[in-house]
Amino acid sequence: MTQQTATSDIQDLIVQAFNFRHATKVFDADRKIDDSEFETILQSARLSPSSFGMEPWHLLIVQNPAKRELFRDFAWGANGAFNGSAGQLGTASHFAILLAHTGATMTHHSDYLQKHMKDVKQLPDDVIGFINGAYQKFQQQDFHIEGDRQITDWSARQAYIPLANMMTTAALMGIDSCPIEGFEMDKTSAVLAEHFDIDPAIYQPAVMLAFGYRADAPAHPKTRRALDQMVTWA
Repeated sequence: MTQQTATSDIQDLIVQAFNFRHATKVFDADRKIDDSEFETILQSARLSPSSFGMEPWHLLIVQNPAKRELFRDFAWGANGAFNGSAGQLGTASHFAILLAHTGATMTHHSDYLQKHMKDVKQLPDDVIGFINGAYQKFQQQDFHIEGDRQITDWSARQAYIPLANMMTTAALMGIDSCPIEGFEMDKTSAVLAEHFDIDPAIYQPAVMLAFGYRADAPAHPKTRRALDQMVTWA
């Protein structure tokens, strides 16, 4: 097999995976994702890029059925209310909540970031000092990210990078997924604080994400704009 043929095969595989993926509303509750396969999905999140390498997210995997039910009344995008089913909460093999860091941790020069750069990134002090200055300029002057809400929203945008990578990785393995923004933020945050020990001053929910195997084939074929409608070359 030539390098060109191998590359072409990979290209075909990628396009097939994206055509396969769809926002699965009801999963086959009897089918569970293999542990090693889900580990690969998690690794795709862990290895995802982030602005300044800050990784301003945390993954909460909710597998306990009783704990999933804590979100049912207000997670309208996951409770099956629209189709009369148990929804993703009741049928997904794995159910995740991506949490976004707040201004308490993602403000320039915060103790959390200093520890992250030193212990995780293992950067020398002079490099940390340079990044602190560049990150401060980025927040205050370049993107005007100064308030807690603005910083949390920025972190949530970063969290969508591992979100996309996890869904793509799953699709490449024939595993279905569904990103879910249909939930009440304040009530979700309150449940996370009371039942999961998630400090709302440090983390806020960004998006939910369900994984498993579709119960039925998609009701409609995938439709998207053509490339010439969404891409401008300059």
